Formats: sequence, structure tokens, C-alpha cells
Amino acid sequence: LQILSYLGGVMKVEETDLKPRMGFLYPIFTHNISVFINATREQDSGQYLCTVNVVDDTIRLDKNVGIINLTVLVPPATPTCQLHGNAVVGANVTLSCSSKKGKPSPMYQWQREPPTLQVFFPPAQDRARGTLKLTNLSLEMSGVYVCRAENQAGSKNCSIVLEV
Repeated sequence: LQILSYLGGVMKVEETDLKPRMGFLYPIFTHNISVFINATREQDSGQYLCTVNVVDDTIRLDKNVGIINLTVLVPPATPTCQLHGNAVVGANVTLSCSSKKGKPSPMYQWQREPPTLQVFFPPAQDRARGTLKLTNLSLEMSGVYVCRAENQAGSKNCSIVLEV
């Protein structure tokens, strides 16, 4: 799908959702045909081709095309924290954390808040799935547990109160 062209001194932007958000970065006479996309969206991700044809020049298909892959990163949405199981002394429970958005997929990190700060590691914590397994519960394990969903574009937290 052609989205932007300059031909015979006329610039044309096709009717796509990119139309109000893109254009040439510099005047064409500078011979720099870089383009900009403002207010990027996840659906702007994809492969973009730039084709340059000069009047009266021989067209060589392998020489006049530039290709770039664009990946628009999306920060995680605020995750949802849940408790699975019965929080009674001696029982096992699983805390889960999940974010509906994020590109690339977020990684999750559970932490128990002060005054008894505790950071968790595998196998108790699964960073990809967002789960934390707590076994053989004791009264001292009660507290506030925070999950951080994080990727290269940002991070968001949720928390849950565990009362044993």
C-alpha cells in the first residue's frame, strides 16, 4: 500500500490512518527523503519500503529500494493481581499478575513490601507467567505483595494484601 509519494513536484499522502500523522522530514530539494510518523500506534508496526526512481535513470530493482522494519513498543497496561487458594496456615497459594497490553510481552516481578521486604526468585516466581507460589503459609507471610509488569517501553504495578 503506497502511503506517501513525491512525483513531478507534487507530494501526495494517501487516505490512510497515517495521513494526518506522517510526511517528509525535510524539503524534497535537499535530497533527503526521510519520513516521520507522529503519535505512533501499535498497528503502525510493519515493513516499510522506500522506492526512488530518477527520471531518465535505469531502474534496477535491487538498487532503488530501501526496506525498514518498524516495531512500535507498547508499555504494559496496569496489571491485575489475584490470589488463588485459601490463605490459611500450612496451605499453599499462588499469586498471579497479568497485563492485557504490552509489546513486547511484559515480564513480571513480585516483591513483598516493607517492613518485611522480600524479593522472589525461581522456582517460586515465574517471571514470564506472572505467578508467585507461596507454600506452607505462616502468619508471618501476611503482608502487601506488589507485582511489577515491565518491558522496554515502561512498567506498571498492582498489589494484593495477603492475610494468613
